[in-house]
Amino acid sequence: MSLRQFEYALAVAEAGSVTAAAQLLHVAQPSMSQQIRGLERDLGVELFARTPTGLVPTTVGRDFLREAEIAVNAARRARATAKAGADELAGELVVAVQMGFGARQLPGALGALRRRFPRLEVTVFEEPSSAELERLCRRGVLDLALMAACERSPADAHHLGDEKFVVVLGAGHPQLEADRIELRDLASEPWVRFDRDSALDGVLVSVLRDNGLTPGTAARVSRSATAVRWAADGLGATLVPASAVPPGHEHLVRPVFPVVSQPVIAVLRDGMNPAKDALLELLRNENW
Repeated sequence: MSLRQFEYALAVAEAGSVTAAAQLLHVAQPSMSQQIRGLERDLGVELFARTPTGLVPTTVGRDFLREAEIAVNAARRARATAKAGADELAGELVVAVQMGFGARQLPGALGALRRRFPRLEVTVFEEPSSAELERLCRRGVLDLALMAACERSPADAHHLGDEKFVVVLGAGHPQLEADRIELRDLASEPWVRFDRDSALDGVLVSVLRDNGLTPGTAARVSRSATAVRWAADGLGATLVPASAVPPGHEHLVRPVFPVVSQPVIAVLRDGMNPAKDALLELLRNENW
């Protein structure tokens, strides 16, 4: 087995076919097919199920791909460390953000980082699950994670600021006539909620429970922007960080009472990496 085979398998999982993955990596399709077959033969398992719509990772394939991604990212970081000069950073920085948090601040910080270090490649992904994000932090997959603080937050986490939450309602909703909304006034409102293990759904359930309310579920979504758009279309109310509201929906947003806010922290990977330290400093300078 080789890292190249790992990279090929990850590309196939992303693209859904060997042909598309070969085009993505600029390699010959027969060569990639041979490498995938060889990898499956060496492992003694089938990594992908062949379906009418393309290749889909099997159960054991998904488990393997998670570990393969860790190995590939570690190799990239090792190469970056070897190539990085004293005056200019190069290589890859892997960042994860908990869905809905830092939606306004992170892009600005990353833009400034790229302008300062144009040879630095930054990989960013959004993760709704608190448990999965914490697992990735423990496994050392991430250089920096941006997330809401919780009881399990590491002691060495860096507090950046606080995200204030707002309610989004459909156009014409009578509560929009008020400058702010008391949560108890939404007792009969259905809610556009989030995945059950997400931090955002945890905040909604906790806040409504503290105000003597039980959320009725109109729908569950996996993205904060989707929740805002569906709420705007009148499906139900939603509760999101103010920075997560997409442009064009500000007139449907109201602050809530009692005020709802959540501390936001940055968790850094152990080890020397000037890029993550530079990004942390830029995030500190953002307006939270």
